[in-house]
Amino acid sequence: MSTPKITKLSASKKRAPRGKPEPLPETISSWQVFYRVVRRIPVGRVCTYGAIAAMAGFPRSSRHVGFALAALKETGSTRGVPWQRVLGARSRDKAVVTIKDPVGGAMQRMLLESEGVEFDAAGRVSLARFGWFDKKVPKKTAKTGV
Repeated sequence: MSTPKITKLSASKKRAPRGKPEPLPETISSWQVFYRVVRRIPVGRVCTYGAIAAMAGFPRSSRHVGFALAALKETGSTRGVPWQRVLGARSRDKAVVTIKDPVGGAMQRMLLESEGVEFDAAGRVSLARFGWFDKKVPKKTAKTGV
């Protein structure tokens, strides 16, 4: 059994050089809508990633809410977004800090406790007591669409 010989492509079979890429169309960022919902969470209340996504009109996009909030850290500015008030759902009536970074998780817990949010012995927050779920969906502006 012989192995096939690998040869270089001839000049006629090479790909054509790429031209300048087409400009991307202006996109509407759902992140701005997520930030708008998170800004409405009152002091001493928490909400879940999934609930934020649903209230923003993007159900089943809880991971995108997490990406949007994590991006605030990358920019070095929270832009007035109280990121610490968004937690991961653990059951129907409990939520927990889901930041994997121990320093970030401890900071989130400290900020929430300073706002009056209480954690149980397992590190969970009662959504029945501290949860915030607004029925109003943020209005989209005609100019940006968000």
